[in-house]
Amino acid sequence: MNTWVNVKRVARYGLIGFIRNGFVSLAAIVIMAITLFVVAGLLMAGSALESTLVYLTEKVDVNVYFVTNAEEQHILEMKRSLESLPEVASVTYTNREQAIAEFRERHKNDQLILQGLDELENNPLGASLSVRAKETSQYESIAKFLENTQESGGAGTLIEKVNFHQNKTAIDRLSGVIGASRQIGIVSASVFIIATILIAFNTVRLAIYTAREEIGVMNIVGASRWYVRGPFVIAGVLYGVISALIVLVILYPLTYSLSGPSADFFPAFDVFEHFTNSFPFYFLVLVGFGVCLGAISSILAIRRYLST
Repeated sequence: MNTWVNVKRVARYGLIGFIRNGFVSLAAIVIMAITLFVVAGLLMAGSALESTLVYLTEKVDVNVYFVTNAEEQHILEMKRSLESLPEVASVTYTNREQAIAEFRERHKNDQLILQGLDELENNPLGASLSVRAKETSQYESIAKFLENTQESGGAGTLIEKVNFHQNKTAIDRLSGVIGASRQIGIVSASVFIIATILIAFNTVRLAIYTAREEIGVMNIVGASRWYVRGPFVIAGVLYGVISALIVLVILYPLTYSLSGPSADFFPAFDVFEHFTNSFPFYFLVLVGFGVCLGAISSILAIRRYLST
């Protein structure tokens, strides 16, 4: 019973201190709100970049074009061989009829090309395989496999062209962007977390400094460390919770207003849709991060005022 009474007292003192130090509490909330807002921004930017990279990766592939007299069974045999490679994510087969239909659709507004195509007696296009790798860096090994298959004879002699070298520049650039973005994300997140802890620590320490005499009296009368530290930890938790709620409220209209412009930069990412669909995630992350930041900063800041 005494424990529960002490918990209620600590919580009440924490709330009283939070209200009494109005200006300092407001400053702490503003600083932490800015911090959490940047955290949310980094998360959204990371999601936008990741979505864009996935979108671009799906657009990159290696196409294998076969001669017009290649038999379907040999092409399907090549398809199965490619699908057995650990680097391959998917292989799409396009037969000759599909190829000519897609060609006509792409050039439906060019009557000269369509007229010339109609004058041909036979379909000039061969079947093809579209190969997508699991990682952009793996396309080169797939291309080497196809080159070795061509040199070995058999079904490889039916291959007319592999367009890997035409796409190699785009693939290499995309691989570089993916690698660099991941490294930059890790470094920037680490630096920001350290800076955030330092800012929050000094802000909370300011609130504790205003109550240093009260803490000294508690130490003199023999109050336990938990009893002295508890109210400030409660205040720190309140800073985090209120800051997180403020950020979440601001993000809703902000992401809605940025929904259109963001689509111009990130074609596969809608910031408002992402925020609403991932709201539970952002709620847990921001509130959890705010609570941990406020509590840890309070614990570290109060240590110098505790009696040894």
